[in-house]
Amino acid sequence: MSRFWSPVVDTLTPYVPGEQPRIEGLVKLNTNENPYPPSPRVAEAIAREAESLRLYPDPTGTVLRAAIARHFGVGEDEVFVGNGSDEVLAHAFQALLKHDAPLLFPDITYSFYPVYCGLYGISHGEIPLDEGLRIRVSDYDRPCGGIILPNPNAPTGIGLSRAEIESLLADHPDQVVVVDEAYVDFGGESAIPLVARHPNLLVVQTLSKSRSLAGLRVGFAIGQAHLIEALVRVKDSFNSYPLDRLALVGATAAIEDTAWFDKTRAHVIASREKLAERLETLGFEVLPSTANFLFVRHPGTAGADLAQKLRDKAILVRHFRRDRIEDFLRITVGTDAQCERLVEALGEILRG
Repeated sequence: MSRFWSPVVDTLTPYVPGEQPRIEGLVKLNTNENPYPPSPRVAEAIAREAESLRLYPDPTGTVLRAAIARHFGVGEDEVFVGNGSDEVLAHAFQALLKHDAPLLFPDITYSFYPVYCGLYGISHGEIPLDEGLRIRVSDYDRPCGGIILPNPNAPTGIGLSRAEIESLLADHPDQVVVVDEAYVDFGGESAIPLVARHPNLLVVQTLSKSRSLAGLRVGFAIGQAHLIEALVRVKDSFNSYPLDRLALVGATAAIEDTAWFDKTRAHVIASREKLAERLETLGFEVLPSTANFLFVRHPGTAGADLAQKLRDKAILVRHFRRDRIEDFLRITVGTDAQCERLVEALGEILRG
């Protein structure tokens, strides 16, 4: 019954999220979820707030924005909050990145970017990663309507330095540069300290990864007030109440519990380094990662075959069927026990 669709629907190629199956005894290393629970303060805050669900939430997220502003040392008018970083990014595409000149982003990157371009009618150009699957900022020295890139990049996990981001901003003073920092807390260098002196910078982060709140759906952006106002205008033309009362208080508690945040991310970083060493011992090429995942391939072994054989052993990893990376697997860093089971399974597969 597609005859009832709006014309744009026929042209869309939707984003495909990571698989969320129900398999007994599953080791789930395919969607970059944090293996550790959120701060205990989150559940406490949500329990206290539950009796207020008859009331609408604060449409501006004042308390959460204040907590984020304190944490990062910025003004409250420089913070925007939304229903996951995907929604925040969607608003940025509409509010800041739709211009006559094309939007630029890497050719191997977060696959939601071209989806948003199709949805909102934004022309775009994909800039190839270099031979080492790295973003080379000098390749973006061309006319454009804006730039968006993840730092660290996904699915490669390779990060850019703050100095490289600043050079990109200096080269494009008249275009907005959006830096998507979904994974930056696992060893990357955030661009947030650059916001004060760069009016064209918007930094987007999420509480899904480093604060273990993928199920709560909270993201935020930090930029100078004029950029935040553009996001608010789009948000208030779409959904004035994007974050419910439980999400607002839970996210605030997570932001304020810096000790828990530091402890759990340190566990993930240590496990990542240990896992990288074990995989290299098995003969894998492991790209340098500052994320909570590794991007790896084994010479002479098809990535699709490895992914399927792991699945047969109830271990899920992410495989992408596209040029240049079809033999790579993106492996989320789990607990040490989960990583050990993965390594043992890969050893059995490779020996077989």
